[in-house]
Parts: sequence; C-alpha cells; structure tokens
Amino acid sequence: MSGRRWDGGGGCGIESEEEEAGVGLMSGVHVAVRHRRDVVVEEEEEESSFGGRPASVKYAGGSCSGGCGRGGSGASGSGGCAGGCPGPSSASSSPACCPNNRTSGAKHMLVWSQPELDDLTAADHNGYSHRPVPAKAWIGSRHIVTFMLFLGMANAYIMRTNMSVAIVAMVNQTALERDPTIPDDECEGYYTPAANTTVHNISNEGSFLWSTSQQGYVLSSFFYGYVITQIPFGILSKKYGAKYFLGVGMLINSVFGFLVPLSANFGIFSLITIRFIQGLGEGPIVPCTHALLAKWIPPNERSRMGAFVYAGAQFGTVISMPLSGVLSEYGFAGGWPSIFYVFGAIGTLWSVAFLWLVHEDPESHPTIPHDERKYIISSVWGAAGVSSPPVPWRSILKSAPFWAILVAHMGQNYGYETLMTELPTFMKQVLHFNIKANGTYSSLPYLAMWVFSMVASHIADMMISSERFSHTLTRKIVNSIGQFGPAIALIAASYTGCDPYLTVAILTVGVGLNGAIYSGFKVNHLDISPRFAGILMSLTNCLANLAGLLAPIVAGYVIDKRPTQAAWRVVFITSAVVYIVCCTIYLVFGNGTRQPWDNPSNDQMNLEHKKNKKKNKLAMDIEDTVQ
Repeated sequence: MSGRRWDGGGGCGIESEEEEAGVGLMSGVHVAVRHRRDVVVEEEEEESSFGGRPASVKYAGGSCSGGCGRGGSGASGSGGCAGGCPGPSSASSSPACCPNNRTSGAKHMLVWSQPELDDLTAADHNGYSHRPVPAKAWIGSRHIVTFMLFLGMANAYIMRTNMSVAIVAMVNQTALERDPTIPDDECEGYYTPAANTTVHNISNEGSFLWSTSQQGYVLSSFFYGYVITQIPFGILSKKYGAKYFLGVGMLINSVFGFLVPLSANFGIFSLITIRFIQGLGEGPIVPCTHALLAKWIPPNERSRMGAFVYAGAQFGTVISMPLSGVLSEYGFAGGWPSIFYVFGAIGTLWSVAFLWLVHEDPESHPTIPHDERKYIISSVWGAAGVSSPPVPWRSILKSAPFWAILVAHMGQNYGYETLMTELPTFMKQVLHFNIKANGTYSSLPYLAMWVFSMVASHIADMMISSERFSHTLTRKIVNSIGQFGPAIALIAASYTGCDPYLTVAILTVGVGLNGAIYSGFKVNHLDISPRFAGILMSLTNCLANLAGLLAPIVAGYVIDKRPTQAAWRVVFITSAVVYIVCCTIYLVFGNGTRQPWDNPSNDQMNLEHKKNKKKNKLAMDIEDTVQ
C-alpha cells in the first residue's frame, strides 16, 4: 500500500475535540493523523481493509499544502495553499483559501478510514466537516452495550461477594477454639439497637466449624480460578472477540452458584472446588469488558462510560450484601442457601440477555443506527477489530506507564479485597452487628463508592475538556484521591474503639473516595494503548488479583483465634500502607498519553524488519553453503 505522510504546516479547516499521537499504515488501512485544527484529504489508490472506496489521509497543522477538503488536490507536504483549497471543487492556489491558518499547537489523533465514511459528516463553514460525527440519538446501541456491561459487572461482583456475608451465617463462630487469654468481648456493654445482644447464643450461629484461616481459604478460592484465566481471556478476546467468552463464562459462574449449598454439605474441599470453578467462569469479565469498551466507546466518552461500567462492581456489592443478610435470616431453603439460588438465577438471566442483545462491534450490529455506527467508527482510537497485530510484549514489559498501572492495580486489589471479604466478619466479631444489620452496614461503603465514582468521572472529563489538565495529570490527581483516601480511612477506623457507627461512617467516607480510581488507573490502559487495552487489562488484573487473593488469607492468619481490635488494626494498617506505597509509585511513573509501541506504523516496520532479518539469515546460510 502506498501513502504519504506530512510533518508540520499551517492550517486548513476545523477543530477536533480529540487528541492523540502517532501515524502509520495498518492492514490495508491508511491510519490518519488528525490535528487539532485542520484537515487535508487525499484519496489513496488502494482500498481499505473494509473493502469499497479508498481510505483517506487527514493532515493539518502547518501550511495547507496538498489540498484542503474534498475538492483539493496535490501531492506535496510543504508550501502554502498550493495544492488546492477547501470546498467541493475549489482549486485556487491563493493563501486566502486556507482560513484559520495556524502554525503551532498541533496535536494528533489516530483514526481509520472506511468506505462508507465519505459522507460521514454534515458540512461545516467553508465546506469543512467536523469529525467525529456527533451522535444524534440520546440512547444508542453503544449505550445499550454499556448498560449491559454495567449489569454484567454488577452480577460478577454479586457472585464474588455473596460468600462474604453467607459465611458469617454458615459458621458457628462461638464454637470455634479461642485463645483463653483474650477476653470474650472487648466491647461488652457497648451495644446498639442494630447489635446482636445475644452474641453468645449458639442457636443463632451456623452449623459449620471452620477456623478463621479455613474461612480465609474459602473466601480466596474464588480468586484462584479467577486469576489464572485473566491473561488467556485477554489474548483470546483480542483474537476471536470478547462477546461469547464473557457471556458463556458468566453463565458458568451463575450455574455453578446453584451448587454451592450442596457442596458445602459435602465438606470444605468440595465448596472450595465449586468456588474455584465459579472464579474460572468469571475470569473473562474484566479483559472482555475492556475489549468491548475499546470497540464501542469513543475516547471523549470513555471516562464517563468506563466509570459507569466499572461502577457496576459497587452497585453489585451494594445489592449483594444487604440482600444476602436478609436472605440469610429470612430466606427459603434454610436461610443462607437461598442467597446462591436467587443470585444464580439472576446471573443466568443476564447471561442469556447479554448473548442476545450485545454484538461484538458496531460493524457486526445488524440494527445499529447508521449515524451512530459512523460516529463510533470515526472516533475510536486505533483500529480495534480491523486487524490482529502482534502484541509488542517486549515493549510493553519495558514500559514504565504499564508498570505504574500494574502496581496501582495490585495495591487497589489488596486493599479492596481486604474490605470486601473481611468487613462482614469484622462487623460480626468486633462490632457485633447481627446478620441483617451486618449486610446493610457492610454495603454502605460501596454505595458511597458507586456514587462518588460517577461524580469523579464527570470531574475527570471536565478537567480534560478544559484543556488545563492533561490526561496524565488528570489520571494522577483523581487516582490519588481514590487511593490515599481509603488508606487514611483504614488507619482512622482501626482506632475508633467500640463505636460501631463512627467506624462505619469513617469506612464509608474512605471507601467512597476509592471510587475515583475508575477515572484513574482503571481506565489508563485505554489511554496508553487502545489497541491492546484488553490484553493490558488482563495482565494487570491477573497479577492484581494474585495480590488480592492474599488479603483474606493474611487476615485469616492474623486474627486466627485472636479476633481482637489490635489484630484487626494490623489488618487495616497493612492495607493502608499498601495503598500509599502503590499510589505513590503511580504518581511517579504513570502516564496518560498513547505509547509509541501502540502506533500501528510499528506493525508494518516490525514486519519488514522480520522479513529483512529472514532474508539476511537465508543469504548467510547460502553463503556458508557456497563456501
């Protein structure tokens, strides 16, 4: 494929809201450079990989050489308006034909051309067209995809967290062996209406005699299955698509949820096995969600849409914990088993609906509005779904911004999993909330997190849109709020003594601030590498969950036989230190700009380099043979 590249110049056209760096050729598609100001269109002779009419190259920034608009012509990358002027048929060479001439401040964004995009936009002043195409419908197909992914994330966290409340009702806490030097109740006499004043009434306890460390293994078993599937599904979703892996995986997760009560009666090993399989089924949720977001959501909507989707995690937790508490006390089938029957049914229904309603990308959607399809395709960074370029593993592993995201993700998961899996147990052992109140109060921090994540996403978008804050600075500021906030709250909550409401209030504020991470490192993968966002997310999510699965195990050993305030203080402060260290590393090495190794032009250069290397090796072999 032939094509030209221009550097510098004046200005021929319109302002774009998007910005990105990089130029290149990719799989028959001439990747365009869109500057912040002006657009030059030159027709290529070769068809794009989508078929149909030729791809196009957009140029802007310095002089208006090579033609402006559809009517312009020319092949040069220098000079004034020598090659043509905007408009359907204008060919004047006068510099006056190039309005809004600017010589500096050019920024770029990668787009790709497609045959049906010639009539992509409505004409603007002087014959120019704004790209991307503004969406006309308030509710479009991408919003349906986003909403289904939100519900999927909520369902995933329901299946993940329901055991945290259920295990409180399953285990007979008072019958467990206890260190005789520890008083039975440090907070004796400090009860509230929500507290269980019959703490030592064995009739209100469960039937399983599992130690605290055994409970830790039950709670972490889900994550063992979840962790080992992250990288495989990230790679598979890039190669074969994400929809079916996500839908079928969540269906497996939901169906095996029905087997949890039965497996518990067969012993702790059976229960751990079933939870492990559930984790395997949930493995695709994050990498496949990230891959679908990269295909469906334009860059200027990603902070809001991405935060909304991942806020489903908090929404699911908010639904799961109080409802699990109610079902444990009043549910059918003996109470706690109904938790898994109800949520298993909900998960099954969602999986079927997702497979029916959601499509892999805008191109494969049969009923998407024409304008919306063109809007998405013209806006999305890179060419997700256009080609399957080789993953630049070496460059990724050498990338400091990638490691910054990874470290921040690991710190987040350790702290978050500590609270998510252990908070109900803490409220039972130390604050003495009954099972119904336990679920309700345990959910409050995640309700605050859900609400604040929405607020933070809009603030992040406003910061970027104002052009006063770069992507990098925005991600760092917002992420600092999201990780330093809960760290401070965990330290404070560990010193509140026997005041249950003050403890819950502090944790609610701290975990609420944690919602900012969904506009911080959590969407940073899309910033630095939109083409490999799913794979990057699978890498960081895999290693982050390895850190996260340690949280309940560490907590179990720390408080085993000694469920005191001092022991829980160690658990909380450990998580706080992890938050602080990891967030600080992200502040130093994080970045919000697209990385050079994500540039599609590197695909062609690497391919040519490999071909030349093979030719040189073959020539050397022939030379050795001749000698």
